[in-house]
Amino acid sequence: MRRSILVLLMLILGCSIIQPLISSAADSDRVYVIPIQKEVERGLHAFLERAIKDAEDHNAELIIFDIDTPGGLVDAAGDIGQLLDGIDAKTIAFVNDHALSAGAFISLHADEIYMVPNGQMGAAAVIDQEGNAADKKAQSYWLSAMKSAAESNGRDPHYALAMADDSLVIEELGIEKGELLTLGSKEAKEIGYSEGTVKNLDELYETLGVDKSSVKRVDETFAEKLARFITNPVVVPILLSLASIGLIVELYSPGFGIAGSIGLISLVLFFYGHLVAGLAGYETIILFIIGIILIVAEFFLPGGIVGVLGIGAILASIMLAGGDMVQMGISLLIALFIAVATVIIFVKVFGKKMKFFNKIILNDSTSTESGYVSNANRLDLIGRIGVTKTPLRPSGTVIVEEERIDAVTEGGFIKAGEKVKIVKVEGSRIVVRDIS
Repeated sequence: MRRSILVLLMLILGCSIIQPLISSAADSDRVYVIPIQKEVERGLHAFLERAIKDAEDHNAELIIFDIDTPGGLVDAAGDIGQLLDGIDAKTIAFVNDHALSAGAFISLHADEIYMVPNGQMGAAAVIDQEGNAADKKAQSYWLSAMKSAAESNGRDPHYALAMADDSLVIEELGIEKGELLTLGSKEAKEIGYSEGTVKNLDELYETLGVDKSSVKRVDETFAEKLARFITNPVVVPILLSLASIGLIVELYSPGFGIAGSIGLISLVLFFYGHLVAGLAGYETIILFIIGIILIVAEFFLPGGIVGVLGIGAILASIMLAGGDMVQMGISLLIALFIAVATVIIFVKVFGKKMKFFNKIILNDSTSTESGYVSNANRLDLIGRIGVTKTPLRPSGTVIVEEERIDAVTEGGFIKAGEKVKIVKVEGSRIVVRDIS
């Protein structure tokens, strides 16, 4: 009996110790914090896709997006919005300073929005790469997207439209025609766009009743940070320009040096960044390698078709890697312009010649000065007299001391049997003059 009681007490004690540990393990990492910072571009979309999948694989009950962004690409924001719509767990957008333009659009896709006291959300007009207002087609799409994002979570779409359309008037907020709506934390709460104002994430945890020990923050890896930097619309043309300049300079230099290394590194970084960001697949890299092989093969095959196909394969691989055809087209045009300018400078200013082709191009000429002749040069015939064997019209046969010689006149006709004088010898060409 004593042993039974002792065993029972030990079991109860063991359960009392193990149960909290089990509960703690079950509750751990049930809240995920995912940052959305800096510019919104396709590299960010790849990171968010990975982070959200990680949260869903661990059955997260709540996902908080820590947002501080000035905006970015419309198409990337649209894809991120679809990501948020597909999340089963509850989502919260924490506007931790700024959620402008594409950032405001992303915030509207969250179930709830919280802001810091000085937070701002709005100013979501669509502009092109030159900073001008986008065309009507792009504006119409964006306005529809902003309206749908607001309506999807029960928010008044009129305010979302005012963030993107400066023709709307919001009297209660003092927004006149020609102004875009940008909400502060106070205004956002008044119109129902924000559920509350908190100073920081810790205060947000308290407001939501979240145990801080159950929170896991997902940060970008070094590879993802590098990919976001490389896929930035400003960095892409710089990388492609560096690649073109480096490779062209290398063609004018003996051996393989720093310029060629810079060019190759730029290309490797370009494809690496777009591969990590999920914009490019291995097929684009394979296509690029095929293009290089075809260009090298052109040095050994006649016709030029193989080289053209190689250049086309390289350009196609770069276009496909970028995702946005318009942006990549502009980047390629910039790189090609810089490449042509580099060639002109090297040829016209520095008088350089491509060293790369010296080993595969025959530079020696078989000139007479170098001792090369295709026929015996009969300079000894100059001044001799002969008789035409056949009429010369203007070419024919002349007999000189019983030797038959093919000759031509200086331009006129000479009939057979006439005396002629050899006046010039140019290799196999012997010129005669009528002296009869």
